This record gives sequence, C-alpha cells and structure tokens, in this order.
Amino acid sequence: MQLGRRQWMAAAGAGLAGWAVPGLAQQGAAFPSRPVRMVPFGTAGGPIDTLARVYGEKLAARWGQPVVVEPRPGASGILAADLVAKAAPDGHTVLFTLPLTHVNAAILQPRLPYDPVKDFTPLSMLATGGPMLVARANAPYGNMREFVEYARKQPRGMTYGTWGTGSTAHLFGELLRRQTGTNLIHAAYKAESSAHNDLFGEVLDFAWANPASARNHTQAGKMKVLGITGTSRVSSMPNVPTFKEQGLQGFDIDSWIGVYAPARLPEPVAQAWVGALREITQMPDIQARLTAFGFEPLGNTPAQFVERYRADYPRMAELIKAAGVTAD
Repeated sequence: MQLGRRQWMAAAGAGLAGWAVPGLAQQGAAFPSRPVRMVPFGTAGGPIDTLARVYGEKLAARWGQPVVVEPRPGASGILAADLVAKAAPDGHTVLFTLPLTHVNAAILQPRLPYDPVKDFTPLSMLATGGPMLVARANAPYGNMREFVEYARKQPRGMTYGTWGTGSTAHLFGELLRRQTGTNLIHAAYKAESSAHNDLFGEVLDFAWANPASARNHTQAGKMKVLGITGTSRVSSMPNVPTFKEQGLQGFDIDSWIGVYAPARLPEPVAQAWVGALREITQMPDIQARLTAFGFEPLGNTPAQFVERYRADYPRMAELIKAAGVTAD
C-alpha cells in the first residue's frame, strides 16, 4: 500500500520544527479572562470526555473561571481537532485527544482540514495506555490463543467494533487478522459504547475497549478481557496479560491522552496551561482516576510531548503498513 511516506517523514522531521514549545513569546491579557472550552475526542460520557470533565473541575477551581467541556464526535476525531485548530490562539479552547487525530490520521489521510504540526501547540501528554480486546462473558475462549484457534474455524469470519477507522484499535485488529490468518471484519463506530452495545446484542463477535469500560463491564459480568496491547499490564486490571506475553508481536505500542491548543499561543498562556495540567496530573485523586481508567499517569512537558510524537510517527507508520490499513 502507499502510505504517503514523504508526507509523514516531512511531518516527523522538519515539520516539527514549526512547533513552538511552549509558544510564541507574546504578552497578552490576564488568562483566563472568560470561560474556558475543552473539546474532547469522542462522545459525551466516553473516557476522554469523562477525564476532560475531571480536569475541568480542577482547572475551574484553580482559575476561578467556568470550564465548559464540549465533546465533538465524528470523523474519528478529525472534527474535534479541526474545531480547535481554527479557534482563537488565546488559550480559551483546547483539545483532549488520542494519537488518532495527530498521528494516525496524518499518515492515513491524504488531506486533513488541519495540519497536525503547524496548527497546534502541544501542551502535555497526560497519560499512556493501550486498548484491550474484549468478548462477551459467555464467549467460548478466554485468552488470545483460544481466540485465534476459534477464529480460524469460522469460515464466515468474525466481526469486531472499534471507535473509528484508523484508530489504534482498528490497526491492531487488522494486524491481528494478518498475523494469524483469520477473517476478522472491522466495523467502525462513532463511540466505543455503541460498539459494546452491539457486542452484547450479538451483532458483533468481539470488540476493543479502553481498560475503564472493560473493567466496568467485566465487573458487571457482561464482558471478558482476552489481552491488552501496549508495553505493559495496567494496574487497574493486573491479571490481564499483554499480547506480547501471549506470543503476539507488534502490539507493544502505547496509546496516550494529550492536550493541544491552537498554534501561535502566547507563551504566558501556554505556561499557565502546562503548569496547571502537570500539577493536576500529579494530584493523588487524579492519578487514581487515570489509573482506574487504565492509563498510567504521565503529565510531561511540551518538549517531551514533541519527542514522543517524533518517536510514535514512524512506529505508527510501520503498524499501518503491517496492518494493511488505508484511508476510506
């Protein structure tokens, strides 16, 4: 397949020089001077929306201004990212997102309505984690080995749901299909919860989930978890082994939650955001919430965020190539 190699190489290399870290050295009015808008990837009630509201409460108490959380679902996060990219660069609008909007989409989509490097100021990567492969509680398999053996015996294939074409879950699903020689058929949803509803309704055979929803459904007796992607197990579900532990290669790429502001953000405003996000991430109750959601708290600096982006770009491009995924 054609990955647009020159496109992602340019973004991963020279294009990153366009990212001001943390922003342009401009002076402005006191920040924040009015309500702050946070735009999370995904739908209302989803994991990123929920975490954005938790951070919003802390920010509102810290800054003495309302923080309004406005999820913008659709188009695998592209609508949310585009909204923030075109917002005024004054710090009053930021994006809570996953790699899909800035890494995966940039590699897969020949034309995005925004430039993932030039149109944003990276503020902080709050946490890292990875999606889990899940099945109904009564599924006739309990781990990845048993799942693969079962899938190979299904001549009509098995359907699975994710939260969007090009999402990390989709890429892992396609990599699993290719690596195991099974017939796994992808169905993209606007929300993880919609995929899970169809899983429970036996419309889908299996699905992907973030650790928080996986744990909740597992505790309710509706779901079982077969394995987790990424480099390590998560403390919220320590008994769930990684794909690598179960003999599957290429799944040890961590996802992350990051916060971006529009480009050309004044430096004092960027520093206000960076300081607040990092301090909030270090709070024990926030760390507990992140851990409960299956993420490992991080709260890094803008410079560290950019370095992580540099590292993720070529690895994600290789995963996309290995999975054989192309843009719709």
